[in-house]
Amino acid sequence: MDLNKLYFDHQVSLLKARRAQTPALRHGHQAEAARLAADIWQGQNALGAAAACAWVARGEQSAA
Repeated sequence: MDLNKLYFDHQVSLLKARRAQTPALRHGHQAEAARLAADIWQGQNALGAAAACAWVARGEQSAA
């Protein structure tokens, strides 16, 4: 799992959500960011990284 790629993709999803023209598009990008945050958490957790707990909160926030 390439965490750097996941970080990049997460950031791009957040930027797309911010610039979305419609609520439906915004929601789709936010949902993708939340999915990526969960993937980041899994990758960090598998490595025993202390930062993993921050991505749980980020994923929940992105989904809202």
